[in-house]
Amino acid sequence: MKKVMSIQDISCIGKCSLTVALPIISAAGIETAIVPTAVLSTHTHFKGFTFRDLTDDMEPIRDHWKSQGFKFSAIYTGYLGSERQINIVQSFFDTFKEEDTMIIVDPAMADGGELYCGFDEHFAKEMGKLCGKADIILPNISEAALMLGEEYPGEEADEETIKALVLKLSALGAKLSVITGVNLSDGTFGFIGYDSEKKEFFKYGTERIPMKSHGTGDVFASAFTGALANEFSVYDALCIAADYTSRCIKNTYNDPDKVDYAVNFELELPYYISRLKK
Repeated sequence: MKKVMSIQDISCIGKCSLTVALPIISAAGIETAIVPTAVLSTHTHFKGFTFRDLTDDMEPIRDHWKSQGFKFSAIYTGYLGSERQINIVQSFFDTFKEEDTMIIVDPAMADGGELYCGFDEHFAKEMGKLCGKADIILPNISEAALMLGEEYPGEEADEETIKALVLKLSALGAKLSVITGVNLSDGTFGFIGYDSEKKEFFKYGTERIPMKSHGTGDVFASAFTGALANEFSVYDALCIAADYTSRCIKNTYNDPDKVDYAVNFELELPYYISRLKK
C-alpha cells in the first residue's frame, strides 16, 4: 500500500486540515501518515478556540521516521502556523524526498485578499520559498498574490489576470502551479494552472454554486493528493478533486440541516471512490 505524509494542524471540529485530509486520502486507498502541527478545539471560524502548538514534536517525529526507514509516495502540506514550522517542513522534504516522491504544497494562509490571523508579509514570502521546493502548489488567488507581493486582484479577476499570476508563481520553482477558486470565462468555477516544463496553461471548471464555506481548499487538495497517489495524471487528479469538491459544496447547499463552518465531504466519499476506479 502506498503511503502519503500530510503535515498540517488538527481542528477537532470544523472539517478542515487533517480532519479532512486523513479520511479523504484514506478513502482513496492510501495509507495516510500525519504530522500534526497543532491541535485546535475548532477551526478559527469559532471564537475562543483552544490551541496547542506541536512544533516541538515535529522534528522528533521526523527523526524517528527516518530511523525506521519509512518512505512516502507523496508529502502534502497544508496550514502551517509559523515560520519555524515552514523551516522544519523543508527539512522533512530534504529527509524524505526521493526520485518518485511528489511534494504538494497548499499554502493555506489567506482568503479574501487578507492573511489569516497571526501571519504577516514576511510569513507569506517564506511560504513562497517553501512552494519553490514543491512539485505542485495549490494556492487560492489571495495566497498567490501575497506570496508574490502583488496587489490582490479580487475574486472576479479575469482569466488573463490569473494566468499572469500563475506564470509568476511558476518562477518560485514548482513544476506545476495551480491557482484555485477561479471564476472562469465560461461561467464555471475552478482552477487555472501552468506546467513549467511543458510551458502550457491548463484549466477546468465546475458548476458555480452560490455558497461560501470553510475547508473547501483542504477538501480539494486532499482529494487531489489521493487521486495522484492512485496514479492519475496531474490534470485528471485535479479534475477529480474539482468535481468532488463541487459535489460536496452542492450537497451542503441543498442540505436543510447544513452548518455554516464546513461542507458535507463525508456524504460524497462514495462518489470520490467511484471516480478512482479506473
